[in-house]
Amino acid sequence: MAILEFKDVSFSSDGKDILKKLSFTIDEGDYVSIVGPSGSGKSTLLKLASYLQSPTSGAIIFDGKSLEDYNPIELRQAISYCFQTPHLFGDKVKDNIQFPYDIRHLSLDQTRVKELFELFKMDLSYLEQDVKKLSGGEKQRIALIRQLLFEPRLLLLDEVTSALDSVNKEIVENVIARLHNKGITILWITHDSSQSKKYANKRLTIVSGELESMEEIK
Repeated sequence: MAILEFKDVSFSSDGKDILKKLSFTIDEGDYVSIVGPSGSGKSTLLKLASYLQSPTSGAIIFDGKSLEDYNPIELRQAISYCFQTPHLFGDKVKDNIQFPYDIRHLSLDQTRVKELFELFKMDLSYLEQDVKKLSGGEKQRIALIRQLLFEPRLLLLDEVTSALDSVNKEIVENVIARLHNKGITILWITHDSSQSKKYANKRLTIVSGELESMEEIK
């Protein structure tokens, strides 16, 4: 069953065509690697898929309904986008972990927090750390934990392991694979050829804003 469809989607900015008439279907439970040269429009594709940007033309359908017909809060809970450059706020890590609960008017789920910190091999003492003193890799893992406290149906990842060493890269890959095994649909932009084939069942290649191929790899 299709969870995400792009139908002749184009996007232009400042008179430049970034994406040109993309049409493809993502099925629920897919794990899709998105590859292609830098500047080919891959990040824009994810921003359109999460409705952070609107297409210039064409239609984007999520679970049978146009993205523009969704309540924004409902959409944010169903589709989660993790940026290549993590954006942390507040003074301490715990401010970022508390936030998803505050906006839902819920109490912090200590068990869930502990579970995710353990999965990402991070000690709970990080909660008290100053966000400004974290390394790029630590910020990325905290940003991922924040996004995953409430599991989405569709998880969009934009080069989220680019700032990580090989050990932490593997930790993140294993967490994402675990989420996929639970039925979450994954779209992951990567420039790592081996990573693009490691877990994904499909690979979508974007070149110069156009869909070059959508191939089954498993």
